[in-house]
Amino acid sequence: MWKERDCIEQSSTDIWLAVCAAVKSACSLASVAPEDVVGLGFAATCSLVAVDADGSPVSVSWSGDARRNIIVWMDHRAVDQADRINARNSPVLQYCGGGVSPEMQAPKLLWVKENLQESWSMVCRWMDLSDWLAYRATGDDTRSLCTTVCKWTYLGHAHMGQWKESDSRDMEACGWDEVFWEEIGLGELLEGNRAKIGRSVAFPGHPLGSGLTPAAAKELGLLPGTPVGTSLIDAHAGGVGVMESVPDAESTADLSDEEEICRRMVLVCGTSTCHMAVSKNKLFIPGVWGPFWSAMVPEYWLTEGGQSATGALLDYIVQNHVAAPLLANHAASQSVSIFELMNKLLFTMSQEQNMPFLSALSQDTHVLPDFHGNRSPVADPKSKGVICGLTLDTSEKQLALLYLATIQGIAYGTRHIVEHCNAHGHKIDTLLACGGLAKNSLYIQEHADIIGCPIILPRENESVLLGASILGAVAAKKFSGVRDAMKSLNAAGKALHPSSDPRVKKYHDAKYQIFRSLYEQQLSYRSTMAQALQ
Repeated sequence: MWKERDCIEQSSTDIWLAVCAAVKSACSLASVAPEDVVGLGFAATCSLVAVDADGSPVSVSWSGDARRNIIVWMDHRAVDQADRINARNSPVLQYCGGGVSPEMQAPKLLWVKENLQESWSMVCRWMDLSDWLAYRATGDDTRSLCTTVCKWTYLGHAHMGQWKESDSRDMEACGWDEVFWEEIGLGELLEGNRAKIGRSVAFPGHPLGSGLTPAAAKELGLLPGTPVGTSLIDAHAGGVGVMESVPDAESTADLSDEEEICRRMVLVCGTSTCHMAVSKNKLFIPGVWGPFWSAMVPEYWLTEGGQSATGALLDYIVQNHVAAPLLANHAASQSVSIFELMNKLLFTMSQEQNMPFLSALSQDTHVLPDFHGNRSPVADPKSKGVICGLTLDTSEKQLALLYLATIQGIAYGTRHIVEHCNAHGHKIDTLLACGGLAKNSLYIQEHADIIGCPIILPRENESVLLGASILGAVAAKKFSGVRDAMKSLNAAGKALHPSSDPRVKKYHDAKYQIFRSLYEQQLSYRSTMAQALQ
């Protein structure tokens, strides 16, 4: 990964080689023969891949380095382009919370056209990374309803009433709003029946082409013709891998399956966090992406909230603290992670200071976690992070406190998203969590206490991989569809419940009000300084 200011780039060649190595290694470790692999699915970040007519990489970098042909999802080079696109108030924007984010593809495409003319003229296909991986494996460039609807302003509901998931075919891409692309200055992408951005789309899990091509099969160590399912974005694959992982004890007897799934939100917690909820009716929620038809669970509308930096923020907070090297050495000597060590340290501090509960340690420290902007629900990419309550203390204990306050700031952000969604028609009362941060017990318990909902952890924590494998299983006709596969392959692990101590609720309610005020104060300061510079 190459990082230079707001530009973050990767190499599709590098990623494909890593996929091949991983598949071979997984089959070897599991003693699985190629003929025993019934299907393959891809899930990847919603990064933008550029290739030419031969499928070779085209640079999207100021450097001109052809290896650097992916604009990574978190790249924020196109903030100005996003602002200009949003200023047009196109009707399609109501389906992404009222405006595109610089993390979506239209602003990035406009940036490349305006800044890298040579590359722009060379590109034959612009693809989401997961779609490109499926194309590289099969030679079929059919796009996923997940990627196109969530990141390209494609109107998936154009297929509503025409097709059901069970029809399992690639559909002519009739959901592009051509007026939108013309208005924003990218009308040339519509040429050749929209070949550069997608002529045909399919439900996730639809079998692509004739399965693995002989060349891709050889590279992966699998058999030619192995079915490959239409892809999902990684977070959405996490939703597919976890959304039915609810223990019977948490189910509500008087609700139908259809009603139950609509009361859940999945937190896919990694570098960033995605907040996924579905509904049978479309719900327009300002500042929250969607409603996206069939973008995750087929024939349901998806609402997608998000926080642009969560795991990345915790890493940043820890790695930039003077006590981090010492703490890392202590953790290594005990064969635990630095986060496990800080969790233990916080427990000890709570006892030593006779705190009524561990969360109260952070009473003087407040964090607004918008270090990479706010994706939801205020949708402000210019928002900045805030830490209130710093002192000259540089000890390991001070770092642990800052870590705790940052976890809480992230959890207050999720509470803000849940409350905002429920105020606009959702009825979310159960959270499911997966991804790297879901392995951190303190992180999950703080979220449960702050949001006031039970949080269910799936039996299979690598839920993104399970979601991807479901795509392969559906493509291989082992299940009738994605929802059927979810019900069979999702399984609950343990459930964490909010604290029953009313003092904990009172404490977090107070801190949440301070959290909300930090952004309002920032807006005021921003306005004051803008006026001062006029």
